[in-house]
Amino acid sequence: MSTTLDTAMLMAAGLGKRMRPLTATRPKPLVRVAGQPLMDHALDRLEAAGIRRTIVNVHYLADTVIAHVKARRSAMEIIISDERDALLETGGGLMKAAPLLGDAPFLCANSDNLWIDGPRDTIAMLAELWDDQRMDALLLVVPNARATCHSGPGDFHMDPQGRLSRRKPSHIAPFVFTGVQIMSPRLLRDPPGDVFSTNVFWNRAIEAGRLFGASHQGLWFDVGTPQAIPVVESMIAHG
Repeated sequence: MSTTLDTAMLMAAGLGKRMRPLTATRPKPLVRVAGQPLMDHALDRLEAAGIRRTIVNVHYLADTVIAHVKARRSAMEIIISDERDALLETGGGLMKAAPLLGDAPFLCANSDNLWIDGPRDTIAMLAELWDDQRMDALLLVVPNARATCHSGPGDFHMDPQGRLSRRKPSHIAPFVFTGVQIMSPRLLRDPPGDVFSTNVFWNRAIEAGRLFGASHQGLWFDVGTPQAIPVVESMIAHG
């Protein structure tokens, strides 16, 4: 089975603490990497994949992000989900934006994602793998060994059918979440509060056996700190 993705959510409301001092005067989505702001890398990918409308949530230095988005020349409709009153984290941000996301599966991506496609378009691959009968979320994951500039013990194990489970305590997990996923609006229900992580939704999907993963075949970069930027730029420049 597959799905047609018309709508996306771009997460752009974080404080970017790990990116300081660059984020002292600008939001992390507007930190420049390889010639353009981080969020433009993501928006370009979404538009190239045929996404027609993208919801962008904002909080920190929100006016700067909104002005940047409005100045962008694009056929893709961009709608702002305003979180200036409170930082809602990822799950809370999704719940606030839920009325804008519609009732079909949608793509969700972090604004600091930076990836290079493998043999095929990454978003098209996810859309083709989506099975609404079996899945509530399909996460793009990358093998831990190929998670450039990422440090940590990994996030998920994946079984032969593609189902994901959490990293076991005191173990290394072979896959890292890239920040890109397809989600069903079925998950956006019964929030534990206004402020919470997407992990709440994932845990529900894991319990139901409905959290799946797809392994990224190209390059992926964790652009989380100023020190990562020259590493990423060098790798991109050398193909």
